Amino acid sequence: MQKRPNDPDLLYYLGRASGLLSKQSIDALLTAYPDSVRAHQSMAENYMVLRQMPEAEKEYQQALQLRPDTPNLHLELGHVYAQTSRWPLAEEQFRAETKLQPGNAEAAYRLGDALLQQGKAKEARVELERSDELLPQMPETLYALGKAAALEGDSAAAEKAWTTLLSVEREGSLAGQAHFGLAGLYRKVGKTAEADVHMREFQRLRNSAPGVEKQ
Repeated sequence: MQKRPNDPDLLYYLGRASGLLSKQSIDALLTAYPDSVRAHQSMAENYMVLRQMPEAEKEYQQALQLRPDTPNLHLELGHVYAQTSRWPLAEEQFRAETKLQPGNAEAAYRLGDALLQQGKAKEARVELERSDELLPQMPETLYALGKAAALEGDSAAAEKAWTTLLSVEREGSLAGQAHFGLAGLYRKVGKTAEADVHMREFQRLRNSAPGVEKQ
């Protein structure tokens, strides 16, 4: 930092990482480089926290115009679109991020989820499987992968994904959704006892955690 005291990238990362120094570093960044990529990114992140999505979108777009190959910018703008259910736009941004960072498991997961939200189960499954290879046993990926497989009629793959999820995460909304999905799979093939077990677990988690809903 002493060798490059006014580097906007360093000011940005210091601001994110330094806790109590965060505001001071971000203020310095915005004052010294108000039109830099990092200044726009920082402002966008602040607007995201405040749930001011149009403003966040504008700042991310300005940052991308300045330096479109900046890591995570497409990913973060994709989050803005996902939060407002603009899935085709989210897909576009997440796909751009996977091209920039093919080894980024989150980018692959986000792209897969955006495709899934649009009913593109086959394409979604490809990206979700890639995400699972890059970062195995991430609960969010496993749930979405199971859902994509179920939509394609591949009950065995859906069962495997959701069962693996439950071996990693036993409580919370994703666990509840996995139990609900498994209950449906087992009921379709006449395994009523297994279906009832998973439905009871779904009901238990839904009662203990209001965020657990049918998906």
